[in-house]
Amino acid sequence: MDRDGFKEKMCSYGSKIDIVFNEQQLNMFYDYMNLLLEWNEKINLTAIIEPEEVILKHFIDSLTIDKYIDKNKSIADVGTGAGFPGIPLKIYRGDLKVTLVDSLNKRINFLNEVIFKLKLDNIFTVHSRVEDFGRDKKYREKFDYATARAVANLTVLSEYLMPIAKVNGKCICMKGNNVEEELLNSKNAINILGGNLEKVDEFILPDSDIERNIIIINKANSTLSRYPRKAGVPSKEPLK
Repeated sequence: MDRDGFKEKMCSYGSKIDIVFNEQQLNMFYDYMNLLLEWNEKINLTAIIEPEEVILKHFIDSLTIDKYIDKNKSIADVGTGAGFPGIPLKIYRGDLKVTLVDSLNKRINFLNEVIFKLKLDNIFTVHSRVEDFGRDKKYREKFDYATARAVANLTVLSEYLMPIAKVNGKCICMKGNNVEEELLNSKNAINILGGNLEKVDEFILPDSDIERNIIIINKANSTLSRYPRKAGVPSKEPLK
């Protein structure tokens, strides 16, 4: 896809979620897409390789949480993979302080290359298992927002995200369709971890039949120091 065609498609999709891009942002997204596709030939970053699908399922999808994030805040994106949603948010929202967390060093190398090539500032990468990240005093309860996209079921995800969100901060959980059972099963875990469910927004990505749910959890109280448990335990033995 050439640069002009890319910009046209980004603007078309963006307008349908109330996002307006400037020229610099569009160029940065185009360069990001090309870096993603280039690196993806060497390391497995994404199964989505058609430019139009990258635009919709990675870039636009990532930006659907923009409206929940206040100005000049900090956000941790855990299990970020190829940088979603953290890098699209940073490109669009220069005011945000973004921390990208991933357990695979190859992906961290890619993210650092994107940050360098796009000249992004106030964005950081951390090579860590999310459980270790949440136990580290440097990061624990330090973020206004904690988010993740397609990382784990909501019970497990709550144990990943809640310990890193500040008290009175929020966790933004990006999920696909059919979240009713997850919501039901995670109620007690969210409560144990110091949170309460604020709302669930269901929508469909523009010009598609792809259902999405955004689950917002308030961090009402400090998370007990025993959480998150050691790496691997939350997924093997979810809180009940």
